[in-house]
Amino acid sequence: MFKGVNEQIYRTRSGSDLIDTLNSTTESLFCSLVHKFGRQDNAAGDQGTKAFIEAIQQLPVDFQAKGDIHVFVDECHRTQSGDLHQAMKALLPNALFIGFTGTPLLKVDQQKSIEVFGRYIHSYKFDQAVREGVVLDLRYEARAIDQSLTSPQKVDEWFDAKTRGLNDFSKVQLKKKWGTMQLVLSSQSRLEKIVADILMDMNTRPRLMDGHGNAMLVAGSIYEACKFYELFRKTELQGKCAIVTSYTPSIDNAKGETSGEGETDNLLKYSVYARMLADWFSEPEKSAIQKMDRFEQEVKKKFIHEPGQMKLLIVVDKLLTGFDAPPATYLYIDKQMKDHGLFQAICRVNRLDGDDKEYGYIVDYKDLFKQLKGAVEDYTSGAFDGYDRSDVNGLLQNRLAKAREKLEQAREVVKELCEPVEPPRDASAYRHYFCARNSGNADQLRDNEPKRLKLYKLVAALLRAYASIANELPEAGYKPDEVEKINNEVEQFARITQEVKLASGDFIDLKLYEPAMRHLIDSYIQADASEKISSLDDRSLLELLMDQGPEAAVNALPKSIKKNQEAVAETIENNIRKLIINESPVDPAYYEQLSKLLDALIEQRRTAAVSYREYLEKIAQLTRDTTTLGGGAGGYPESLRVSEQRTLYNNLGQDVKLALAVDSAIQNSRQDGWREHPMKLKQVRLAIQDVLQDDASTDQILELAKHQNGY
Repeated sequence: MFKGVNEQIYRTRSGSDLIDTLNSTTESLFCSLVHKFGRQDNAAGDQGTKAFIEAIQQLPVDFQAKGDIHVFVDECHRTQSGDLHQAMKALLPNALFIGFTGTPLLKVDQQKSIEVFGRYIHSYKFDQAVREGVVLDLRYEARAIDQSLTSPQKVDEWFDAKTRGLNDFSKVQLKKKWGTMQLVLSSQSRLEKIVADILMDMNTRPRLMDGHGNAMLVAGSIYEACKFYELFRKTELQGKCAIVTSYTPSIDNAKGETSGEGETDNLLKYSVYARMLADWFSEPEKSAIQKMDRFEQEVKKKFIHEPGQMKLLIVVDKLLTGFDAPPATYLYIDKQMKDHGLFQAICRVNRLDGDDKEYGYIVDYKDLFKQLKGAVEDYTSGAFDGYDRSDVNGLLQNRLAKAREKLEQAREVVKELCEPVEPPRDASAYRHYFCARNSGNADQLRDNEPKRLKLYKLVAALLRAYASIANELPEAGYKPDEVEKINNEVEQFARITQEVKLASGDFIDLKLYEPAMRHLIDSYIQADASEKISSLDDRSLLELLMDQGPEAAVNALPKSIKKNQEAVAETIENNIRKLIINESPVDPAYYEQLSKLLDALIEQRRTAAVSYREYLEKIAQLTRDTTTLGGGAGGYPESLRVSEQRTLYNNLGQDVKLALAVDSAIQNSRQDGWREHPMKLKQVRLAIQDVLQDDASTDQILELAKHQNGY
């Protein structure tokens, strides 16, 4: 929080260090984790509190906290009450205490916090943060997993057989530890169902299926986390899933608890961790198990920066709270949670994370929110019953209800955008409205670009909204005829968008606005039972036309375009015109010449002066010329050996001597980063001016030089 303001913050390491720092004037800004003083390994914070209180009971005789002291307390609802607060007040009787908390205060804590810190300075609640775009809205879904057994009697018989020889007291103790054997034997089946559930989401839900988002699964215990991991390890998530818990593997501890038949919990946990680390580091278990800290850092980094390669973290308590906990898109909860722990956990998924993340998703396998039945119903009698309703208002929204609302909004805005398209609103009408009525018309292509970009954005939003409930439209309340209508609409608008994108030459632009759109189209939308909308994948039409020829390029087009020769020609012509417009700054004279050639070809096609086959061959050659900087070697003097020299030649009246002189002046005067550095840029301009002796020509050639890769 102090980066970029030239402030250094000192961190005290113990109670005595804090006292020494307060008793001097050396440090003006310092922090202290008082509740962790004296803590060892995973010991509770009470030990740190005790150590701190003991330290201040032995204050130096001359102790007096120096300066006008302001104390900012983080997580004040948990760290500044009882003995600890009294100790801090005794140490700093004249200080001003200001408390911060990132979670709403429980009803039982509110009065206590007000007594400790005084009235609220400011409160910023969840629903306001969502409205202002600071955090994302959350979508909630409860999922029930059937745990019934076909024969409970058989389970009892199995238990009796396995515990034969134990006295009644031992049997009671064993049952007390495990609950019931029905739960033990059904838990494997239950975990398998949850794993299958999550795998389905990985292949059908927004951001999970396209690798732009990821998920966290909160298990009920470290043992269950290990069982989950073993199940996921046998699926497509192998290598893309990891456990992060507070468990520290130790073979001595694991073996020490082994008794009787089978593996104990600790032995299983150790074996799973050892195998997981050995797989990660590609080395023997014995050495890999020593690298727990490194493993967690690498896994966490990959989860944040490469979500497609680390799709799922299985956790119990770790990574659910704190500023360094990583964001995710989905949180699966299979653990009893409530109050602050639950609130902070579900806020792992409400952080902003790219334009294509619209919501955070909570999937609840424990029925934590029993009263959440509608979009905005009160659920404070469930897991948040300790909070005032106003403090958690709007936190969770029913997933299907809100998803339906979002889909309806997305359908409406796309229809509104396309309303001006002229009847019969066929493929040709959409191309003319969003691209150009006269194919290859540069002005029309340019003027219609804002409409096209809006179409891409709105249809991308429609596809995301559709994908979120594509497999659950009946459950969202749609009737069979409505489901069919929606499917047809989404298919139509996806096809229209793809055709407009191809017809206008905006092949790359679409990716800028919706990285996941290609995947969604391929996953959900098909023109018919066996054909995708387009076979272009990640190659543009012009790349295919240039590399593989007209036939391959035409075959890759959508069915509705390639069946019509006029539509094919318009699509190719618009693509070439767009490329000429984009590349013109690189070589204005050359691309002006190509633009005239394109005009001539379009005229020849319209007047049937050439056959369709001959037209396609000529347009393919024009495409190759368009994508060759400087026009290639053919037809240029031998002394012009590189494209930069040929470009200068094209734009300096085809004067070889002048082109070479300017090229030499630029090469000798340019320095690294000259385009962005005013003085370096001025030096290049002066060098060009020395050759041309004309300000207007100098400015023109300087601008041209900026676009040359060789300079």
